[in-house]
Amino acid sequence: MEVNEAYEIIRQSVVKIETPQGSGTGFLVSNGKNKEICGIATASHVIHHAHLWQEPIRITHEASQKSRFLHHTERAVISDPNADIGSIVFAREDIGFPETPVAITPPDKYLKIGTDVCWIGYPAVVNQPLCLFSGKISSWMEVDKAYLIDGVAINGVSGGPVFAVFEKAIMIIGVVSAYVPNRATGEALPGLCIARDVTYLHDELNKFKNFDEAKEEEAEETQANQSGDDNSE
Repeated sequence: MEVNEAYEIIRQSVVKIETPQGSGTGFLVSNGKNKEICGIATASHVIHHAHLWQEPIRITHEASQKSRFLHHTERAVISDPNADIGSIVFAREDIGFPETPVAITPPDKYLKIGTDVCWIGYPAVVNQPLCLFSGKISSWMEVDKAYLIDGVAINGVSGGPVFAVFEKAIMIIGVVSAYVPNRATGEALPGLCIARDVTYLHDELNKFKNFDEAKEEEAEETQANQSGDDNSE
């Protein structure tokens, strides 16, 4: 399979995420247990403030250009801020998503160093176009469940899918989290892109039978995080 063919397939699952603070990228990672909901994977920092302050989030599907304007009662946010991975869960309607999400890497598996990978997203340096980026895996950090990639990630691309293209298949390996420039000499020089593993999100969202279950999980996570903050003071 060629990269341009893989791009067209991945593109069907990609969304632009807009909040009052800015924008990022996301992609369909799960349809839940009964396909009544859809779960969008992204980077936690893209949606954290809007979730914390119950602000609206707009989701625009790239392929169909259909939008959903989600108030906090119409979505559930399941995330791990420490790992910078997050998801938005909402009732599945005719927004144009494919029937089946693109496959992700199996649990406890990772790609070899030197493997070519690609990622797509909406860089803030331009108004609208979805852009394709590419690079090679430089390292796998087991403790952080993250790849270091020799490539560029620009503001707005955070949350976009990182994927590998094989002869007959595509596999999503993670979500764009950050770009770390080299500042060793006092100025910003080319650095590394960080991609976080999304297996946790995929497995969590696949458990939900409906939106209510996702909303209950959101409430439990919020309460646990608040308890953790109280204990740390």
